[in-house]
Amino acid sequence: MLFFYMVILFLVFLIQFGVSCSCLAINREQQEKLLNASWGLMGNETRRDLETRLNCCGLLNVTRSRAQFNSDVFTCNATCKKTGACPSCGELMLQHSTEALQILGGVGLFFSFTEILGVWLAVRYRNQKDPRANPSAFL
Repeated sequence: MLFFYMVILFLVFLIQFGVSCSCLAINREQQEKLLNASWGLMGNETRRDLETRLNCCGLLNVTRSRAQFNSDVFTCNATCKKTGACPSCGELMLQHSTEALQILGGVGLFFSFTEILGVWLAVRYRNQKDPRANPSAFL
């Protein structure tokens, strides 16, 4: 029973360690690719709802997707559009995702190393006898 506990805990450690390292290793360019892919999959209603909630217009104002950005800004219903100073939603989401990934990666690394500590302790003390057991008993 203890052997399966050690194996499962070690597998959880490997998965959590891998995910934590990937959270810390993802750079801004990869985050932009991910946001662009998800923005392309969103429906227009979802985009408008996101723009309204975040008070922003469009995803990223870059050269390769200028036409998409202009059409998104034209159909935007955010309150900031009335003032004329709307940030792009991509910049807001990138800023938030960078902070969230760093926090998640750090917390995940901390707990993954506490799991490996649990595996080490289980291996270290697995052969200890139970002090409450009857010493004259064979098993």
